[in-house]
Amino acid sequence: MLRRRGVAAFERAWRAAPLAASLLVALPVSAQVAPSPAEITAYRGLHAAAQHGDVATIERLATSKAALAARDEHGRTPLHVATFARQRQAVRALIRAGADTAALDRDRYDAVTIAAVADDEETLRTLLGLGASAKLATSRYDGTALIAAAHLGHDGVVRQLIAAGAPLDHVNNLHWTALIEAVVLGDGKARHQATVAALLKAHANTALADRAGQTPLQLARERGYAEIAQMLEQANVR
Repeated sequence: MLRRRGVAAFERAWRAAPLAASLLVALPVSAQVAPSPAEITAYRGLHAAAQHGDVATIERLATSKAALAARDEHGRTPLHVATFARQRQAVRALIRAGADTAALDRDRYDAVTIAAVADDEETLRTLLGLGASAKLATSRYDGTALIAAAHLGHDGVVRQLIAAGAPLDHVNNLHWTALIEAVVLGDGKARHQATVAALLKAHANTALADRAGQTPLQLARERGYAEIAQMLEQANVR
C-alpha cells in the first residue's frame, strides 16, 4: 500500500496549499490495499498459487480467461496478488497464460501501478518486459503509475516508466502532473531531486501549473526546495 510517508505528504500539501486542501477534503487519501493475512489464508486456486509463487499450479489452473480474471473481495485478480507478493515467476506465468495486465482492482490500480508504488523495480521490469502498459489512467485520482512514483520519489521506477513511454504530462483530477506531485508531495530530498531530474531530462513540461496557477518552480520555491528550484530554473533557461 502507499507508504505512511505518502499519506504524510498529502497532509503537508494540505497545509501548504489551501486550494489543494479544499479539493482533497472531499477525496480521502486513497492507498493501495495489499491482501491481508486473513485474505491470504482464505485464498484458493489461482489466487493462492499467485500469492505463493506456485508456477506449476498456475500453469495447471490458468486454462481460461475466466479463471485468470477471477476477483477476490477487493477486486484483485491473481496478477494483482502476485504483484503485491513480488512473486515474479508467478507474474510471468500468469501473463504468459493470458492474464489481463490492464485489469484494475477495486481502487482502480493495475499491476504496473502496484509495483510502482511499492518501489519494486524488479517486478515492474518483469511486467513491462511482458507487455504491460505504463500509459494507463489509474486510481480514483485519474493519475498514472508515473505520477504515483513521482509523488513517492521512486526515482528508479520513474526512469523505467519514462523509458516505457509513460505520459510525462498527464494531469490528474487534482490538476497535478508527475512533476508537480514530485514537488508538492515530495520532501525535497535526494530521491525527489533525482525524480525531478529524470522528468526534466525526459522534457516534462515545466510550464503546466496547478489549479491555483502555480508552476513547479513556484511550488519548489514556496517550499524552500532550493536544489529542485535550481534544476527547474536551469530547465526553463534551456
